[in-house]
Amino acid sequence: MPHRVVVLALDGLLPFELGIPQRIFGRSLGTGPDGGDGKLYDVVTCSVRPPGPVRTDADFAVLVEHGPEALAAADTVVVPASYELGPVFEEGRLTEELAAALALVRPGTRMVSICTGSYVLAAAGYLDGRPATTHWASADHFQRLFPQVRVDPDVLFIDDGDVLTSAGVAAGIDLCLHLVRRDHGAAVAKEIARRTVVPPYRDGGQAQYIHRPLPEPQFATTTASRAWALARLERPILLRDMAEREAMSVRTFTRRFREEVGISPGQWLTQQRVERARHLLESTDLPVDQVARDAGFGTATSLRQHLQAALGVPPTVYRRTFRSSADAPH
Repeated sequence: MPHRVVVLALDGLLPFELGIPQRIFGRSLGTGPDGGDGKLYDVVTCSVRPPGPVRTDADFAVLVEHGPEALAAADTVVVPASYELGPVFEEGRLTEELAAALALVRPGTRMVSICTGSYVLAAAGYLDGRPATTHWASADHFQRLFPQVRVDPDVLFIDDGDVLTSAGVAAGIDLCLHLVRRDHGAAVAKEIARRTVVPPYRDGGQAQYIHRPLPEPQFATTTASRAWALARLERPILLRDMAEREAMSVRTFTRRFREEVGISPGQWLTQQRVERARHLLESTDLPVDQVARDAGFGTATSLRQHLQAALGVPPTVYRRTFRSSADAPH
């Protein structure tokens, strides 16, 4: 019998995320000599209420034909994100309706969340004492609400055996492909990825997708030194040179800089050089060696180390991920 995947559709759901399990699992076929051994998964969508419409965050509802009883027959339960989690998101507790539905899930059923669907798993106790992830924008709130969960905000997904969580939105595709790979091997997962026109495996984690603007200074006493440094990032910049621009001792300058910006001058310079490198990798065809020099890292090895530390991916992978179709070779 095909593995039964039940997707729990909650009010306020995101249609894109609701469709991910159906697209990935629903198209999974065997790889026998005749071109396929039949469906590997049976995908069913259910609500916490009797069959009927479920609200989405778009201008349409979704008609769900199964009630919560479908959860009792699940081998895997997938919980996509919702913008109407109410007390689950605000207080970390399940509603009576949601608790009654999840009570139907058999012990040993594999539990999966996409994006902030992790709030549901955490509120139900599935993540207690376990590693988990969620959308990077919700990670701090999630950790405060569920201190018993070991949150990793940087990864695309976490496989903890019978409980798996993914980061935001499209990371649900990565997680579902991972499950197919785990269940049926790389060849099946690769074929599904090819048909879905997505990479079978993405390098790195969420860090490469987070824009981190600098904190706004509360008062400006090191502004001139920062503007001077930004204009010459490709050259060596010493702390004493920046301090001299403001007519301060190195010690005073360092203290003032940290008060204004929130990090040390050295950390700030590295951050700015990483941002410069990101821009060059996204918008030019410059060799990685040249990008490293123009960003002030000197060598490709240094650039690779800093980009890996900051974003979780090397320069070539970052460029491949973010190069627009207009810039890509035809």
